[in-house]
Amino acid sequence: MDQNNPFKILNEDGASKEIKAADVTGELKERIEAVIKSDELVLFMKGNEHFPQCGFSANTVAILKHIGAKFSTFDILQDMDIRQGLKEYSNWPTYPQLYFKGKLVGGNDIITEMYESGDLKDLVNS
Repeated sequence: MDQNNPFKILNEDGASKEIKAADVTGELKERIEAVIKSDELVLFMKGNEHFPQCGFSANTVAILKHIGAKFSTFDILQDMDIRQGLKEYSNWPTYPQLYFKGKLVGGNDIITEMYESGDLKDLVNS
């Protein structure tokens, strides 16, 4: 393996391009932010809204559907870079993670508490 180009990145002309870990981090951050900004309400979860792959994700989806929220999902099991990178980006170690208007709301425990208090419905309807 080429030690100067471990990711085998090529320029448009096909020449090898040196890439540093910081470049990868910047690209990953851009990808994460693009997903977060793709909809007003985005849920990073294991599975998707039709087939959650863990109980916490299923609970959060059920809550969002119950309050009539329109939301998008991102299956972290399909992209390991985002799965790991989002934990660092958000400084939140677990999934699911719910984002509203580009800001982290929280995970299943916080979503459940906000649902029970009525704050979640108020937030998504604001």
